[in-house]
Formats: sequence, C-alpha cells, structure tokens
Amino acid sequence: MHPRLAPFLAPPDPTVLPLPPAAHPADGVRLLRAVPYAVHDGGRPLELDVWLPEETPGEPLPVVVFVHGGAWRTGLRDDPGPRFRTWRPGPFARLARAGFAVVCPDYRLSGEAVFPAPLHDLGAALEWLRTRAADLGIDPERVVAWGESAGGQLAALLALTTTPALRGCVVWYGATDLTAAPPHTPEAALLGGPAADAPERAREASPVARVRPGAPPFQILHGDRDTVIPVAQGEALAAALEAAGTAADFRTVAAADHLWIGATEADVERCFASLLDFVRSRTR
Repeated sequence: MHPRLAPFLAPPDPTVLPLPPAAHPADGVRLLRAVPYAVHDGGRPLELDVWLPEETPGEPLPVVVFVHGGAWRTGLRDDPGPRFRTWRPGPFARLARAGFAVVCPDYRLSGEAVFPAPLHDLGAALEWLRTRAADLGIDPERVVAWGESAGGQLAALLALTTTPALRGCVVWYGATDLTAAPPHTPEAALLGGPAADAPERAREASPVARVRPGAPPFQILHGDRDTVIPVAQGEALAAALEAAGTAADFRTVAAADHLWIGATEADVERCFASLLDFVRSRTR
C-alpha cells in the first residue's frame, strides 16, 4: 500500500464527522439519530441519538445520558422499557421539551466484549459529548446518567468512576453486586465467566464496591416484587452511598416486578416524574 493512502484508509474520526440533519419525531423536539461516536477496529461503529428542544435556548442545555437495559446482551439504545413504548410523546421527547438534551448511546454487548468494555464505551460517549458540546449546544459539566436494568448498573458505574464527576445518577431496578454471579447467567456473560473465576473483575463491575466519598447524588427506584434483580440490590447500593456520605433517594414501587411490570400506570408516571424532578434539581 502506498503511504499516501494510509490517511484515507484509517477509520473516520467521529469528533469531526458532520452531524446528521435533524428529524422531528414530536412537536417541539429535534432528533439527531445514529451519530457515530466511536469506531473500534474489527467491530461495529458505536452510535448515539441526541434529543434536543426544537428551539435553541440562550444557554447550553443540561444533559441526560440514558443507558439501555437488556441483560448486557441485547437491547436498543432508544428503548426505556415496555411500559413506555406506547407513550406519545415518549420519555425522551418529554425530557427534551422540558429543556434537556437526551443522549442515548450504544455500547458493546456481552457477545462482543466483556466488562469493562461497555463502561469504557460510555466513557467514550462522554468524551465525544465534551468535544461536540458547542456543535450541540449542550453543557458537558451538567450531566446526569439514567439507566434501567443492565443499563442501571452501567449508569451507576459511570457516575461512580467518571472524572469530572457527573451531577447525579438515576438507577431503575439495576444490578449493583455481581460478586456472586453464578455460571450461565447474563452477569457471568458480562464478566466472561462466573464471578468465582474473575473475582476482581466482578468487584469492579459491582457499583456497591465502587462507592467512594464525594460520589454524586443518586436516585434509586426498584420494584418491591422484582423477580429478576431483587430489591435488595437497590437497597444495598443506597446503603453504601449513605455510608459514604452521599445522598441516596431510594424508593420502592409497589407491586412492581422488573421493567415496572405489574405497577399501575399512575406509578409508572410517578417514576418518570421523579426522574424529571431529580434531573432538574441536579442541573440547575
């Protein structure tokens, strides 16, 4: 290969690629869909969606980074769970109308790479946001992470390990302790094997073990009848945060299984309202 071809055959730099034209999925909302933010050699490009208010505000927008669930092995970046799929407008559009940018990134799944790959991907998404902040009209210093299920575990780790610190984190029915993950489970697939075979990796993947003084405030919501990730996981994270001197607003949702299955529609609405209140309080 001639040396002059090398620059043209290298993967594109996502920090300088042009942003796509905006779609308008709901009144008052712009959507930049499938924006590449990282390109891994030998792997698929990782993309994110950016939801924005239609009107450009006078100051940079605070940001909510949504991390999707799916047992670390599946899931869609624009899906906050089955209880929200019929909402019109949906949760992301509602947040954009309320004056936030909402960023929904892909991350590598357990069939592609083991932990800490997905956490590194989310960190790369934050770096991309900092680089493109002026282009997007966002404030990279006012970021709250929000994740559900597997995404809750990753959002919590992002909030506990990122420098500069995020403003806060919302965890919906997330796994918080993977140190006892048995074989042939989604947790073991994330770790590359049962926790007993990789104890240090299991500890690094457990938010309860990564809590530190100075961590940002958390809001933790968990169904009291969760049969997938027991409510004790949410309780354990809240207790660890409080022991470290960090504010942790822990709430249970009555009669709710995983994904808010079994919860009343009013309770699901309250979960979203609690999220919105928390994000507002943390990004003023």
